[in-house]
Amino acid sequence: MGLAERRRTLGYSQEKLAELLGVDRTTVGRWESGRIAPQPYQRPGLADALGISLQDLEALLSLPQAADQGAAGQKASYHPSVGDADEMIRREFLRILTLSGALTALPFDEAEALADGVHKGNPADFARMNSHLWQVYQLARSKGSVQPVVRDQLDTLNEALAEGRRGTSLPLLNAAADLFQLAGEVAFDANRYTDAAASYALAASVSKEAGAHDLWACALVRHAYVEMAERRYRQAAEILGAAERVAVLGDGTLPTRHWVASVQAEAHAGLGDLTRCEQALARAEEVQHLTDNSTNGGWLRFDGTRLAEERGARYVQLGRLDLAEETLERALDQTVLASGHSYRRRAAVLVDLAVIGAKRRDPDQVVAYAREALDLAHASSSGYVARRLRTLCDELGALSRDRRVVGLGAEIAMLRTP
Repeated sequence: MGLAERRRTLGYSQEKLAELLGVDRTTVGRWESGRIAPQPYQRPGLADALGISLQDLEALLSLPQAADQGAAGQKASYHPSVGDADEMIRREFLRILTLSGALTALPFDEAEALADGVHKGNPADFARMNSHLWQVYQLARSKGSVQPVVRDQLDTLNEALAEGRRGTSLPLLNAAADLFQLAGEVAFDANRYTDAAASYALAASVSKEAGAHDLWACALVRHAYVEMAERRYRQAAEILGAAERVAVLGDGTLPTRHWVASVQAEAHAGLGDLTRCEQALARAEEVQHLTDNSTNGGWLRFDGTRLAEERGARYVQLGRLDLAEETLERALDQTVLASGHSYRRRAAVLVDLAVIGAKRRDPDQVVAYAREALDLAHASSSGYVARRLRTLCDELGALSRDRRVVGLGAEIAMLRTP
């Protein structure tokens, strides 16, 4: 009997077992396929969930897993032992990067050397590894797929910080602040707001300790998004005010202060303040005066390309529907499904256009735009897209007699998030 068969005997789905153990569903799938093995600290919980002893679990894991892979019958390419934790992390990281296409310009030998450098605590390699992880996150349709590697990277970085080698602490603190922000992004996309807020708070604290003002300001901006997701716009505005003050102390060649302004516009719109919203958007648009290489592709990606979408969304918040529709239709033409990140961008614009239809009591417009956004939600498994669609449901009351709209609302309510 293999791991998957034992799970099915107990009536567990992969999702249920993953929930019991506090891991991602894809992790359970990789255990069952033999691509990775549970780490030592995970095994007692897994044995308990499966109702077997640790010895029985070890014996079960030592069995070939090909039989559990269905008709495909693929053999596992890698099955590390208990003592291979570092090697498992390294190979898993390389596998995800390779599958995502983020290593297109990075030779495999160099990627292996990079992963090895991380596990030796090399600060420069940590920074480069984080950069590649952000690329993976942006390219991944399902953002939750990045979580296992981010978690392992954090564990390794914490070990390096604990050793406290002279001359490495400051670069490692910067790497930690960077990685905590990515961990927060993964949690936020999965609608785990408490985890996201905790990650952003850690990122802000570590950034402050390192004297990294741009990292610090960006962590505060991301924390403000958690408040706005719960419609606590006044609290978000206070956090963003702090971010604005910190950003002034940062690198003037970076767009940090412009990103702060862009998000301040959302908070002001949520508070119904058109004047301050417009002023914030004007400050954000000044990003166009910066050089083309002012973003780092990781924790700071604001380059102004989304400003049309942002402006349209703010007009929707403020009830300026004519201005919003014209702006959003232009923005929709600019969003293409070239990457996982574009799924989120296009879906956000589509939902805003559907909201306009709901406010105008136009069921045809609601269904046309929301249907495409729903398809993107299914394709990406994005908690962010699902969350945006659920905000649309709050606007559908006046259209409750239209069967198409009612059916659409039911489908949105059934959306599963990571």
